[in-house]
Amino acid sequence: MIDIELEKKVKNVIEQIRPYLQADGGDVEYIETTDDHIVNLRLLGMCGNCPHSQMTLKNGIEAAVIRAIPEIKGVESVQTV
Repeated sequence: MIDIELEKKVKNVIEQIRPYLQADGGDVEYIETTDDHIVNLRLLGMCGNCPHSQMTLKNGIEAAVIRAIPEIKGVESVQTV
């Protein structure tokens, strides 16, 4: 079951990070927060093909989300069709 408050917190943190990604021609799309507290995102624009995207995801986005919301266990990039 989705925790609406947790989802709102995650989306808020992502909104705070988004301008930094957009400044480099990228973006991020929130997909879901799983029952085991993994946040699934999709990297867009330049972030989608950047060779440093995993570093951005783990050292940037994941670190910020976990720092703000300690109950989050991790952040993963997913591809959607």
